[in-house]
Amino acid sequence: MTLPRIGWIGTGVMGQSMVRQLLGAGYAVTVTTRTASKADALLGEGATWADNAHEIAATCDVVCTMLGYPTDVRSVFLGPDGLFAAEPCATTLAIDFTTSEPSLASGIHDAGKARGIAVLDAPVSGGDVGAQNGTLSIMVGGDRSAFDRAQPIFDVLGSTIVLQGEAGSGQHTKMVNQTLIATNMIGVCEALLYAERAGLNPKRVLESVKSGAAGSWSLSNLAPRILDGDFAPGFFVEHFIKDLGIALGEAERMQVALPGLALAKQLYEAVRAQGNARAGTQALYLALKRLNQREA
Repeated sequence: MTLPRIGWIGTGVMGQSMVRQLLGAGYAVTVTTRTASKADALLGEGATWADNAHEIAATCDVVCTMLGYPTDVRSVFLGPDGLFAAEPCATTLAIDFTTSEPSLASGIHDAGKARGIAVLDAPVSGGDVGAQNGTLSIMVGGDRSAFDRAQPIFDVLGSTIVLQGEAGSGQHTKMVNQTLIATNMIGVCEALLYAERAGLNPKRVLESVKSGAAGSWSLSNLAPRILDGDFAPGFFVEHFIKDLGIALGEAERMQVALPGLALAKQLYEAVRAQGNARAGTQALYLALKRLNQREA
């Protein structure tokens, strides 16, 4: 069976590794991204370059996006230079892996349907490690028929793939995911600060607690980075703040009080204010450590 040609828009931290997985699985992938140099490594590994979204749509059966913000998603799909304005258009399936707004996902789904393009919102979790290993959790919203068509692509990229419901359901599920992570990261960072202040060896403490009832992905994967002084992004702080804002907006619309999530957003705003917007989410530790600094 001939594999569909895939167009990919957005080759940042996550997008690069996801494209690499598809190339390794034998897919022909055409890429475009705002900063062309970010695609150089992929072009050296067999990807093809396109100058814009219209060129992608003209030549690719399936288009995937992994972007930064809802404004980017809106522009790429609905803007005058976007996918849905492309003529000619060979694309019949679009998958948006960006974490974005549920209402925007629903609107793009409807606009795509009117154009004859099935659209899935499919945000992911698992960070850079999951993208590199093809073990992402993929949360999908959209029609079952489109999901079935996309399944072989999802299988290359992830190990947990669930169709949550209608368009926008994938984004709502990602908000659940981000709510869980946000307050958990506070606990991880505060626990490490406690261990240090108590005079314990934090790495030895991790051996005891990471596989017990307190265990979590963040504790196993990000706490060791913190202790090694590694605050490089698996996921940018500024993008996490964007996600928390979306989740709080949806919570307000649904009249759900989430005080822990609101606190987490305030703390991450402090991380950004301290100059760490482009660091990984584990940089929360730096803000809390500064809060706990004592005069000599």
